[in-house]
Amino acid sequence: MSLALLSPDDWLAVRVSVVVAGRAAAAGLPVAAGTAYLLARGRFPGRTLLDALVQAPLVVSPVVLGFLLLLLFGVQGPLGGALMRWFGIRLVFTSAGASLAAGIGAFPLMVRTIRLAFEAVDPRLEMAAASLGAGPIDRFVTVTLPSAWPGLLSAAVVGFAACLGEFGAVITFAGDIPGETQTLPLAIYSDLQSPGGEAAALRLAAVAVVLALAAVAAAEVLAREARARGAA
Repeated sequence: MSLALLSPDDWLAVRVSVVVAGRAAAAGLPVAAGTAYLLARGRFPGRTLLDALVQAPLVVSPVVLGFLLLLLFGVQGPLGGALMRWFGIRLVFTSAGASLAAGIGAFPLMVRTIRLAFEAVDPRLEMAAASLGAGPIDRFVTVTLPSAWPGLLSAAVVGFAACLGEFGAVITFAGDIPGETQTLPLAIYSDLQSPGGEAAALRLAAVAVVLALAAVAAAEVLAREARARGAA
């Protein structure tokens, strides 16, 4: 497909999608890594409940997730109201809000990918570091994290790809605002609602498929490297 076939509006939707997905993956990665490490290595009361909460977005309707975000982060919500009063930050119907909605939908996939990477790290390496006097933070930074880094990169790519395709939570919480929150799925939906918009929708669908396939291929390469490191 020639790049010239994409209209300025198409390119705008692509740019918004990349920004929204990139921001969501970057912001969610540290939180996902910390959560995955707790689930992989931690033994504490409530671990099962935490695991269930992390996986909940996989089984809860994206529209329900978007509605819950509206209740929590809307300007009248407990968290959204506090952010507005104290910091002047509004998330609902903004690009940042679109990233939040997309990131929550992708969060379980990121946690699962990173958790597998942490579980593949040989515990004997951590035990050896502990025997040499390394504390928990030192072991994590010098042993666990370097061994699991391909899994973290894979999680970032998987999260990015999942955010590119998020629809229900984004449109419910952030709306469909061209140039601000209208990502590729929303632009495709908008084109399909317009008479004669099938051609534009097809172009955007092709771009979405190419981006998704590239991200999945990159994630598979990184996951293979993580498995190879774990087997070494």
